[in-house]
Amino acid sequence: MTELSIEKLHNLLINGEISSEALIKEAIAKSYEVQKKCNAFVTIIENAKAVEVTDNLLSGIPYGIKDNYSTKGILSTGSSNTLKNYIPIFDATAVEQLKKAGAVAVNKTALDEFGMGGTGTTAHTGIIKNPWDLSRTCAGSSSGSAAAVAAGVYPYALGSDTGDSIRKPAAFCGIVGYKPTYGMISRYGLFPFASSLDTCGVLTRNVKDAAIVVDAMKKQDEKDLTSWASKDMHLYESINGEVKGKKLFYIKEIVDESNYPNISEELKKHLQIFKESLKKLEAQGVIIEEVSIDKELLKTIPSVYVCISCAEATSNMSNLTGIAFGPRGNGENIYEIMKNHRTVGFSPLIKRRFVIGSYILQKENQERYFVNAQRVRRLIVDRMKELFKKYDALILPVSKGVAPKLDELNDEINDESTVLLEEHLQIGNFGGFPSITIPNGMINKMPVGINITGNCFDDINVLNIAYALESQMNYKDMTAGDYRE
Repeated sequence: MTELSIEKLHNLLINGEISSEALIKEAIAKSYEVQKKCNAFVTIIENAKAVEVTDNLLSGIPYGIKDNYSTKGILSTGSSNTLKNYIPIFDATAVEQLKKAGAVAVNKTALDEFGMGGTGTTAHTGIIKNPWDLSRTCAGSSSGSAAAVAAGVYPYALGSDTGDSIRKPAAFCGIVGYKPTYGMISRYGLFPFASSLDTCGVLTRNVKDAAIVVDAMKKQDEKDLTSWASKDMHLYESINGEVKGKKLFYIKEIVDESNYPNISEELKKHLQIFKESLKKLEAQGVIIEEVSIDKELLKTIPSVYVCISCAEATSNMSNLTGIAFGPRGNGENIYEIMKNHRTVGFSPLIKRRFVIGSYILQKENQERYFVNAQRVRRLIVDRMKELFKKYDALILPVSKGVAPKLDELNDEINDESTVLLEEHLQIGNFGGFPSITIPNGMINKMPVGINITGNCFDDINVLNIAYALESQMNYKDMTAGDYRE
């Protein structure tokens, strides 16, 4: 039953055809099965209790929480050894909101350590594997959440997105990943990575489910001063699939095959699938145009992201000393204790990011790196804002193809020819734009995704376009192994 949508499960619960207790037991049992195959969880909440089923669509339905959300009385590690025994005394606001809706958490999902990775290979509990093919990555950092939803453990799981950490795992696992406008969901209780980029969101198996969950999560919160009032924005109720007359654009420098020397057959197929999806939208009356953006500006995206995210992460995580919380380090004095805690506790990737961030934030380097990165970020955002005056949304393929093999990740990361395809989702974080990935087809029995990004506060429009496209395809509510042409 847990492979069904939120809407279907709610109707079954209301009609008494299933019980919340039965759903929770099924989700916990599936969690153990998926854990053996995919290593998707840090904690399975065995004592999760059924709740009263109400008119709220989420009541009585199980879900998963990415382990960088604070959960009262439940282990919350951020998938890091520095917090391997940390049990918070409070819930993140987003989790609190879902509790009020009657949602039941049944596990905490594994992630790249503190969200700082795109491969699902740096969790302190080990490598997270793709349920479609255990030899492949889920991407990251919301790897465990994506794997669990794709495997049918429950209809949704929470994620967080700093560069593409919800949307790319969704693409690689054949599900939906929705990053709302920055600040729609309070980040209070989300372990901070890069505060100007971090966004709470959700992974589901269809667009309407994503809207239902975010409707419940969103709130203006005095504990997060970047949050804003969205109580009059009703995402789920506003989805109607009417898109005639909408105008979309794609970026020529990212989609044009001529930009890829020695193009692979996989990428050719992916771009072909993308163009076929554009035709599906055009058949519904959507106008789609090609737009050219200075390639030199686009090529700065990864560098800008690294500069800003590493600098902010270094600052945000300076409190992880092993003094206030986390396992105490060894040493003769406080400095040795902190050094030992951070040296032993962090993975090599995290330490590398902190070294980069510290270098960028040194007084003599700030202007050259951090301030310049902010200037270029502004140029990118301004160009997008200019385009959003004319167009309703940007539409692009997600990555260059299917999830890479785990043993080929180094080759994938070093492939400079396709860097724009792999990194363009970071634009959504630079501007705080709402952005959603949905399944867009299959290549060699593995899913690929398509992404729609719109202007700030225009979430309803973005969701509605995604819903209209989803309605013309055969990938809604797909679970791993459910191969569909």
